[in-house]
Parts: sequence; C-alpha cells; structure tokens
Amino acid sequence: MMKTVILKLCLVLAVIFHVNITFAWEGMPMPQLHVEGRYLKDVSGHIVNLHGFAQTYSPWFNEQNSKWTNFDVAACLTYNQGLIDGILQTGWKMNFIRLHMDPYWSNTPGVQVNGENDISAFDFNRFKTYLDQVFIPMAEYAISKGLYVVMRPPGVCPEEIAIGDAYQQYLIQVWGYVAQHPKLKNNPNIMFELANEPVDILGSDGTYGAGTQGHFDKLKIYFQAIVDAVRESANNILWIPGLGYQSLYSGYAANPIEGDNIGYAVHVYPGWFNSGQGYEPFRNGWNNQVQPIADMAPIMVTEMDWAPEKYNASWGKDITGIAGGDGFGANLKKIVDSCGNVSWLLFTSPDLLDDFTGIAPAEGENYVFLNDPEACPWPVYHWYQEYAKEYSFEGAADDYLTLSDLVVESGEKLTLLTGSSVGLKIKAVFADGHIENVGSLAEYTIDNPSVVEISNGRIYSLKDGEATINIAYTGPLGAQKQVTLNITSTTFPLTNNLFNPDIWENGSFDGVTNTLKTGLYGFGGWQYEGIDLTGYKYIIARLGGNNTADISFNIYDGSSYWGSPASYQFGNEKEVVVMLEQAKKNDGTPLNSEHIYIAGFWSNGSNPFVIDTVFLSNSSEYDPPSINIQDINSNNITELNDFYYGIDTGPSTVQQFIVSGNKLTNDIVITSSANYEISLEETQGYSQMISISPNKGEVSLVTIYVRLVSGLTDNMYSGDIELSSAGAFGKTIALLGQVEKTNGIYNIPSSGAVVTSTAYFTLLGQKITDLDNRRGIFIVKEFYSDGTVVATKVLKMEY
Repeated sequence: MMKTVILKLCLVLAVIFHVNITFAWEGMPMPQLHVEGRYLKDVSGHIVNLHGFAQTYSPWFNEQNSKWTNFDVAACLTYNQGLIDGILQTGWKMNFIRLHMDPYWSNTPGVQVNGENDISAFDFNRFKTYLDQVFIPMAEYAISKGLYVVMRPPGVCPEEIAIGDAYQQYLIQVWGYVAQHPKLKNNPNIMFELANEPVDILGSDGTYGAGTQGHFDKLKIYFQAIVDAVRESANNILWIPGLGYQSLYSGYAANPIEGDNIGYAVHVYPGWFNSGQGYEPFRNGWNNQVQPIADMAPIMVTEMDWAPEKYNASWGKDITGIAGGDGFGANLKKIVDSCGNVSWLLFTSPDLLDDFTGIAPAEGENYVFLNDPEACPWPVYHWYQEYAKEYSFEGAADDYLTLSDLVVESGEKLTLLTGSSVGLKIKAVFADGHIENVGSLAEYTIDNPSVVEISNGRIYSLKDGEATINIAYTGPLGAQKQVTLNITSTTFPLTNNLFNPDIWENGSFDGVTNTLKTGLYGFGGWQYEGIDLTGYKYIIARLGGNNTADISFNIYDGSSYWGSPASYQFGNEKEVVVMLEQAKKNDGTPLNSEHIYIAGFWSNGSNPFVIDTVFLSNSSEYDPPSINIQDINSNNITELNDFYYGIDTGPSTVQQFIVSGNKLTNDIVITSSANYEISLEETQGYSQMISISPNKGEVSLVTIYVRLVSGLTDNMYSGDIELSSAGAFGKTIALLGQVEKTNGIYNIPSSGAVVTSTAYFTLLGQKITDLDNRRGIFIVKEFYSDGTVVATKVLKMEY
C-alpha cells in the first residue's frame, strides 16, 4: 500500500496465534528460532508465533518533528528507547519489533527525492555510519527487553521493478553489508525483511504486472539473488515480500524462494483479500493469495491496523466486528488463528501504544481511539493478554515431541479439479494433543505420477485419472507414521466445493444428489485457468432425468462468461456429445480446445435438474458416422487438379480416389458438379451421382473415378465432389481442369525437322522446372527446327 508522508503512522503490534511459545517478556531468555516446514520453531521444537509493534527512526514519524531533529542520534535513541519501555510497562505482551532503517539517515542531506521509493539520494557511507550509531543500538536495546527484531531496509520499492534494475542492486548492496556485520551476522534474535511493498515486476512477456505466474517467476529470481547475497555471510531468518503491495503470494507456491530459514512477509488492511464483505469472502481471499504459501512456510504480517474512519488514526478504515460475521479485526484473528503459523503486528503509532491505559470510558463518556472496542488497540491489547497466558517457558516434554498419528485433514479420498493445485493438510498428531501441519515435510510416493505431482506439500492435478499417494512423516523422536490418500482428478467434479452454481445468477447445487438449480437464465459449472483439452476427442454430458428447464451444455475458450460459447442443447435427449475437433461457437468460429476457461450448464431456471455425469473420452464408442477419402497412396485428399484435354478430344484422362465409411446408418451419396462425372468403373457408367450402401454400417475402400466431361469449349473448369451420409460430417473434393486449343498439336513436323527443345507444363500452363519431384498428368511440348510444336499429355505415376 502506497503511503504518503503526511499520513504515515509508525507502529506495530503483533499477535501470537499459537499456544506453545518458549520465551517470555522483558528479561526472559530468548531461544534461537529457525524455520521448520511451515513453522517458526525454537530449539526445543515448540511452534512459535510472534507479536509486536514497529518503529521508524525519523523526526517526522516520531510525532511529526516534535521530539527531535537535525540528525540528533542521542535524542533519537532516547525517545525511541523510551517508547519501548513505556509500551512494555503499559502491559502490552509483545515479543518482536519491526525496525525500519529509515532513509532519513542514509540519504544525502539537502538532496530532494520523489518519495520513499526514490533511492537517488542514498549514500552508502552514511548508511554504514548510522547502522552502527542508530539501528544496531536500537536493535540491541529491543533485544535486551525481550523483543526479537525484524529489520527492514530504507524506504519502499518503486512501483515497477525488474531483474537487474538499480533497486535490486541497491537491496543487494544493503543486505550484503548488513549480513556481514559482526553484530548482525547470524544473530539469533535478528531477522531481515528484504523489501517493503513491491507492486509490479517486469514479466517475461514484456509487461509490468503482478497477477500471473510468469510475473511471480521473475519475482522469485529477483529476490533469490538478494537471498543468495545474504547467505554468502549469514543464515538469519529472512522474510520475503510478495507483489501488489505485499498482498499477492499465490505464485510463490509454484516457485518458492530456495534455501533455509525462509518465511514470507504479508501486509493486510481493510478491503484487501475481499475483507469488508464478511468472513467468507475474506477467508476466500486469504486462501487464494496467502494460504498457498502459508502451507509451505511461516507468515509474518508486518503491517496491519483498523479503526472507524472518524478517528483518523489508522491506515485501515473498518471495525473490529464479530468473528465469522461483519468487520475486519475479529475476522483477521479468526483466519490467522486457524492458519496456525502466522506472526503479526499492529501498525499503530508507538506513541499511541505508549498512551494506552487499558481503562474503559466511564459511563456517559464517549469512546476514543485507544478504548473503542471497534478500533484495533483495545481488542488487540486484550488478545495479547490471552495469548500470554498460554506461553510455556519450559523445555519441550517428551509427549510434545512424540508422534502418535498422521491424518489427512480432507479425509483419505480427495477429488481435484484437473489443472488446479491445493495444499495438502497433513496433520501430525502428538501425544500431548497438539497438532502440526507437516505437509511440506512429509514424504510422498505416487503410483500414477502422470495424474498428479507434489511439490513442497502442494498437490498439482495434471490430467483426468486416479492415483494413490502414500504419505509418510517421521517425528522428532524418530517414530514414523503413514497414511494413504486416494486421488480422483477430473475436469468436471460434481462436488460442492468444486462445482460453482453461481457463474451467472445465483443458483444452488447439491453435491449428494447432483441437483443443480440455476438462477433465472443462469449458469453453473466449472472455471479453469485455460485448461488444454486437445488430448481428448469428446466431452460427454448426461442428465439424470428429463429436461424441464431448456438445458444446454456450454463450453468457453475465453475467460469471460459473456464471450461466445460452443452450445449444445439437450432438447428431448439426456446426453450430448461434444466433438472437440469440430466444435464451433455460437458466433460460427471454431472452439479452441487448447485453452478452455468455463464449462457447464445453462438453464432457464424454472426447475432443478440432476446431472448424471460429465466426462472426457477418446473412446470409439462415441465416434459419429464418418466418411473417409484418400488417394491411391492412402493420403488424405482435398483436391484433384490437372484434368485436361485438347478441344474436341474429351473426356479427360481419369483420376481416382478411395472412399470408406464407419458407423453409417444411410448410403454415402457422392455428387459431382457440372462438367465433371464420376463412376465406380474406370471406362464406363459415368454420371453425376453415385450411392454406396454400407454393409453393417461399414463401407470398405471403394474406388471412385473422376473425369472432365467431353464436349466442352476451351476454358478453365472448377468444380467439386460432395460426399454425404446422414449423421456424418460431409466431405468435399475440389476439382480443377482445362480444355484448350493446342496449336500445332496435330501438326506433323516436316521431313528432316528435329526436336530442338522440350518443355513440361501443368495442365494450367505453368512451366515445370522440377519434374523429378512431381507426379500426375502433364503437358510435354516438343519444339522442332521447322517451327512446329507438338504437345502431348503424359501421366507420371512415380517420383
């Protein structure tokens, strides 16, 4: 989220969302943390979720120039260390601080910059100086008070970044130096957040964007280079930002940052992730963007707040609300609690947190920002108190580390939408009752890897089919448990969670009875990210009862419902068969089955109806009646050319093709256009129509002879042969021939005349220069010494 300097409030409060934390408050030991699978853990194996606040060390963000100015290091330290003391003394139960190494210190004084994303005034020597004088002393002070430290680089990302750009080199320089500093390198209490709020990145398609896998693939390369620069010196925990102001992360699931001790830093504000529309839309927004990477690695929310707009004291404008209902704050807590691996903070200015009293207003007094239950400070303060009661300062007992069971959260049968992916929730149950999601740590054996594959605990559906997955996990004390998961991957799943009855208008679907009722003139079905169906010949859609709602089955090769579909009416039938190769959209253009985005059922909404099944097939069972045509060498044929004769010498030489048919219910009818004639025999029986009757639905390799009729004047003659049979796709052969006056064709050379040259021509008069590479009927012209030209037709059968 872009922030103007005038609005910026510095702060942050974080909340711990898990029950077992092995450290306490000021003066208590701070165990070393590490990333294990999708969790932060301590040395004893306890899951750790942190909560805290944020500080920025600049005069403006320290109460708008009212506390210190003019690069006064001592005054800056005194003020900000005093805030840490005050906040903790007020009773806030916090255990981390987000420390912004503000560019106020590293920019050259007096040089004008265009916002916090402008690095043109950055002075590396100043950065090194004030890293020692300001940022490290503040980090050390925070640690002395029981706070882990997450360091953030100076400023924010430009709105557009690209691999190899100046900003990437700037981050590599900053973090490369920080990671080598003896007070920061491998410091167990200090972590690094690599950048703040990237927005768009230059993708492989040449566009700046944030919403495609291609853009995330570039983002992975962008930040992997920075991670690698840090790892040359240090193994501190790193928090990686996403795109879209740190709101977009789904692409990392397919291409995550490589290495140890990696987590992801997320920003959450009212309105983001569909928040503000109730719990379910908010949860779905989180599931779409954050959960895919949260299934693989820990998450830290490094910016978040909310309050009613009237207070003008928060970035986010919303209310606490009720968990599972309206509002932002309570729903956020419900989401991250259920996620189980999210650390988070409250982005409220530290001076306001210092002013917090925990005292509710007296009767008759109005609420203010700090004591209004609908603004973030009041509920978060009390949530922190509740979490603090659950903390343990003892080492891990044996029953905490003893694996007792392994369970697949979704059950041991799972249906997937082909082309999609989902994080596997593999629950390790321990003897003390606590549960960990170990999907990214388990080992997988797949009996049919052509159907599904697994990467970092995420399962990817590749094509329709079934597979069995054996899942094994070994606990901290060496005990191993296994579970089997049976997968069905289908393009057309009839389950409540994968079938959408509301693609257009509000409908309903019962996944037990497969009953769909669309809205008025509504549509329900499936949505894809451009699934490729070119490997299949047919889609078969069947109803489980009569059509009482004017039902059709529609397929879209574009992502918009308002595009033109290929539409198949059921009418009085219960089955439609979509022939993908021949499918045409309502606008008359071919359906492109390389990328299908939507498929499903349209109805007028008058009555519910039962869907029996929808499936893909290559079975010959669904092959329609067919007519096949070939040349004498078994090659497909669409045209016959070079029919020719000299005037008054017709008909032309005969050409031929071969007809066959399958699953026919009627005769194959073959007709030729005027000027051409056809026959079943080469020398007789020519007409302009032939009928061939099938034998048990089959016609086997019947030769058809074709010629240009006699008696035509000199001219070019085009035409065609049409082949048809009820229910079969018709076939057409284009014809082209010529009748011409051939001067000298009857002349006889004079006695003693000799051939001086020979030339070859097509029947259309084009000179041939590559006769060896051709076959067919040609004209040979021999030029004699007396001026006579003799033209002769020849048939060349072989190359």
